[in-house]
Amino acid sequence: MSSADGTAGSSPGRVSGGSGPYPLHSSAGDFGAETDTGQGQTGEAVGYRGPTACAAAGITYRQLDYWARTGLVEPSVRPAYGSGTQRLYSFRDVVVLKIVKRFLDTGVALQNIRATVQHLRARGFRDLERMTLMSDGATVYECSSPDEVVSLLQGGQGVFGIAVGVVWQDVEAALSQLHGERVDTGETLVGHNPADELARRRRDRAV
Repeated sequence: MSSADGTAGSSPGRVSGGSGPYPLHSSAGDFGAETDTGQGQTGEAVGYRGPTACAAAGITYRQLDYWARTGLVEPSVRPAYGSGTQRLYSFRDVVVLKIVKRFLDTGVALQNIRATVQHLRARGFRDLERMTLMSDGATVYECSSPDEVVSLLQGGQGVFGIAVGVVWQDVEAALSQLHGERVDTGETLVGHNPADELARRRRDRAV
């Protein structure tokens, strides 16, 4: 299904006839874009400027700028259109930035990190909260249950893992101490808690 570096194959999917962890491939065309609609490109009512995203994700501004310019992690709320334009990152973007930093620190190949970023952008909020990303350094696997994590570890395919829900909570706590910006008015929100906006969106979807 995949080569040693996790780049072969077509779209990411579970092994035919079974369930469990599966490798994420790096074919960009196989991943869907964010499906939220509304304010901004992703329906986010609140965005975060570059310095805020850096502080919450634990990265430098140089890293943020480089990843945006190379298309690794682009701001989904508002890209930079030229000098004087401020990029705006969504809450999900900041979570992805922190995950990318952790993978780079552990030596995962950049092509596999790109595949992971595309995959995370295509998943729903509830999927992300319960997802664990495992890697053996060459391939990144998605696990959605403790049993799948154990299966990878027993097979020697999981050297380290990232619980996306834990990263989510870390970013949420960090952003609650920083400034957000309303996408529609540009109003600065001091100490904005992204959980409030996410809760509102969940309620809207349930109606």
